[in-house]
Amino acid sequence: MNSWELKALDLKARLPEILSSKEEARAIVLDLAAGESLSDHEVHERAWLLVINGAIEVTTAAGEHARGGAGLLVELAPGERHEVIASSAARLLLLLTPWPGSGHPGAMTIQQKLYTRRHAAKRAR
Repeated sequence: MNSWELKALDLKARLPEILSSKEEARAIVLDLAAGESLSDHEVHERAWLLVINGAIEVTTAAGEHARGGAGLLVELAPGERHEVIASSAARLLLLLTPWPGSGHPGAMTIQQKLYTRRHAAKRAR
């Protein structure tokens, strides 16, 4: 068994802390200062975002919107583009399932990574 007191963790600014990382899921805790954001992005896994304290707003590319404080739980589908903005200083728990998700660089073979890098370099020219 592992356990964490999420409110008591001593986090460094702008440095998420990975609590656990297994094939089934990755658990990450992070702090956002008031007004700070995780700008428009997507992840390869299903994402579960739980507000531990503070308040956030989450907006998807499809225009869906959720806002709330401690206890708010947001589920995002794999590949669903979204933005997270801290309405006030906030601590968040992020669960990514499964880890790593399909298409995530961590799930690629070395050959797939080399191909992806070469392809990206050709497109950049």
